[in-house]
Amino acid sequence: MARIRREFEEELPRWIHRPPEVEEAWNAELQTLEGHSDWVRSVSFSPNSQILASGSTDRSIQLWNTSAGVLQQTLRGHSGSVYSIAFSPDGRFLASGSSDETIRLWEVVTGTLQQNLKGHTAPVRSVGFSPDGRILASGSMDKTLNLWDTTTGTLQRTLRGHLEAIRSVAFSPNGQLIASGSVDEGIRLWSTTTGVLQYTLEGHSDWVLSVAFSPNSQILASGSVDKTIRLWDTATGALQRSLMGHIDSVSSISFSPDGRLLTSGSSDETIRVWDTVTGAIEYTLEGHSSAVLSVTFAPNGQLLASGSTDKTVKLWDSALGGFQQAIKDYSDSIESIAFSPNGRLLASGSSDKTIKLWDTTTGAIQQTLEGHSGTVLSVTFSPNGQLLVSGSDDKTVRLWETETGVFNTLNGHSDSVLSVTFSSNGRFLCSGSDDNTVKLWETTTGGLQQTLTDHSYPVLSVAFSPNDRILASSSVDKTVRLWDTVTGVLQQTLRGHLGAVSCVAFSPDGLVLASSSVDKTVRLWNTAQGALVQTLKVDGMVTNLKFAQDVSYLCTNLGFLDIQSRFDNPTSNSSKPNVEISIRENQWVGLQGKKVLWLPTEFRPSCSAVEGNTLALGHPSGRVSFLVFCA
Repeated sequence: MARIRREFEEELPRWIHRPPEVEEAWNAELQTLEGHSDWVRSVSFSPNSQILASGSTDRSIQLWNTSAGVLQQTLRGHSGSVYSIAFSPDGRFLASGSSDETIRLWEVVTGTLQQNLKGHTAPVRSVGFSPDGRILASGSMDKTLNLWDTTTGTLQRTLRGHLEAIRSVAFSPNGQLIASGSVDEGIRLWSTTTGVLQYTLEGHSDWVLSVAFSPNSQILASGSVDKTIRLWDTATGALQRSLMGHIDSVSSISFSPDGRLLTSGSSDETIRVWDTVTGAIEYTLEGHSSAVLSVTFAPNGQLLASGSTDKTVKLWDSALGGFQQAIKDYSDSIESIAFSPNGRLLASGSSDKTIKLWDTTTGAIQQTLEGHSGTVLSVTFSPNGQLLVSGSDDKTVRLWETETGVFNTLNGHSDSVLSVTFSSNGRFLCSGSDDNTVKLWETTTGGLQQTLTDHSYPVLSVAFSPNDRILASSSVDKTVRLWDTVTGVLQQTLRGHLGAVSCVAFSPDGLVLASSSVDKTVRLWNTAQGALVQTLKVDGMVTNLKFAQDVSYLCTNLGFLDIQSRFDNPTSNSSKPNVEISIRENQWVGLQGKKVLWLPTEFRPSCSAVEGNTLALGHPSGRVSFLVFCA
């Protein structure tokens, strides 16, 4: 990767002052193909490996160029989910099976429909061509396996015997056998010529979702809801080996062209590649954010493709799969990040139960803080930067010394702590929780000062006024509440949002409070009267909220929101920073209100923060990225 960056360094946009750190080595994930609007049920390579087809619950089939990842065609016609697709051996045709109970044959170059095969009385879950391309097999939830003449489209034979729906069918490469896997937990091997049942393979303890033959036709592999893969001798029907490692259903399996490897996709969100001789796991590929429904090796053996319920198709370099674990030294998803007051440090809270302190200049981890026994959901620095407070799924608030890592544990909440913040003078801190309460703590001793109990749903955000006399809290109950920090008395309840209120922030003079909600509005309130002053409509979820010093605009993760026109502030000159950084649609970095940098799926943030001209992104992978823009 370093060599690639050096090669193209002159092409970097001039508005990037410091690009994010990248891995020295490539991982196996080459491309993420986005285009489907629903689950990707099936993927299949053309015989020359140059085209990848994907079938989806969105009723469409998409054809992709595997070199560039460009969408070449979209085939529409099915009136239900596309469960299975397969290329003909010569690559001229593509077959698709659907929940609309039909099979369609498409001409690949033109995308025209050649045949519409009707005969099944329930959804078609699997299709596959014979090695010579003359026969198409289809397995259905009507418990039958149909064999079709691909030239005429006529039904040649129906094979019956399964007691439940057929989920997968496959021809042996020598053309002599057809395998079918079923919800009845059994696998049946049929003679292609006569249609006679040769063997019934029993051993799985749950639905059989996928079957695949080895290239030499001597082994049949099966994947099941019972989380195992089984390898069978096709000559005798004997079980040779059981492969265990997935922690959820095995949805799909595929042999490499040389038969040495077997890949499997699972509902556990992983893809595993196995040595077929030893049964050992060669490597595990992680990248999908949801169940993997389909996997296949490319005929050239260089690529792997996967389709998932996360609506994406991924292309993997099968030769680099072994590097996946070696270069991934991150842990679980980053849930919260916050800059220190001087901007030199960034704290990140993770689902791996740790907090990491990062040097924002170098991007290096300075310290890892361990102590929580649950996901760290919120982190905030004290005004002087010497302390850090964190809230966690473990129901505790922890107060850390940033220099030493020494911490004090504050117990009292009966559920997850969702939000934490310090008072302006640093003497107090506040926490909002899933237990519907707000708690005020004394920083030095860790003593509980107040418990505020008027919210009826979890408290998502808390903020002190600049003079520390008022505390604002926002909740899933759609309200913002203002409390007297000395007495704990509820002063105001601000109503108007139509959904959960995710974030609150006071203006520097304390006269205005801003609140953002899942209803895609930011509302501005007069704190003295509790009156709604302004409603700003936004095109996304506002998670970061901060007033400009002159109260002329709001800094948010979506960019600047102008508010000066609604406030009488003659001393303001509305001097905005030179750099306006935003996150758009969770897949674009915005600069000066324009989308300038597209984020690949693995770099899309779970949380973000901006300090000056630096953007920090926390990722589901556990990585934190820094992008510094020219001021």
